Amino acid sequence: MIIKITNKEDNFYQYMGKFFGSRLIQKQTNDRIYDDDNKEWYIYLEDKRAVAFVSISKNVIKNVYTTKGIYLEELLKKIKKEKNIIYSIVTNYYTEIYEKCGFKVKDNQDYKNFVTIYTQKEEIKRGDENK
Repeated sequence: MIIKITNKEDNFYQYMGKFFGSRLIQKQTNDRIYDDDNKEWYIYLEDKRAVAFVSISKNVIKNVYTTKGIYLEELLKKIKKEKNIIYSIVTNYYTEIYEKCGFKVKDNQDYKNFVTIYTQKEEIKRGDENK
C-alpha cells in the first residue's frame, strides 16, 4: 500500500522515524534523509511498516530509498502519474529502476554518487537564459 504524508501528520514519525540518521541507509544511498517541512513523502507500506519512500518538494525528488526494487517501481509509477518531476539530483544506487520507470537519467558530473532524473525539463524563466 502507498500513502502520501507530510511531517505534520501524527503518524509520520511512526513510519519514518527509523530512517532519519540511519547510517545503514546513508551508506547504501550515499544520501542523508531529513524531515524537512516542505517535503511530501510517498511511502510504501508492507504490514504497516515503511519499506520504501520517495520525498518530493516542488516537483523535485529529494530522497529515495527502498528495501526491494519492486516497491520503488510502484512508488515512482504513482509519482509519474501525479507530478511532472523536474531536474532532481538523487542517489545513483537506483539508476536502473529510474530508467525502467521511464525517467530520463543524466550522469551528474558534479557528484559521483548521484544522477539527475526528470520527467519534464525545468522551464527557464524569461530573463534567466544567461544564468
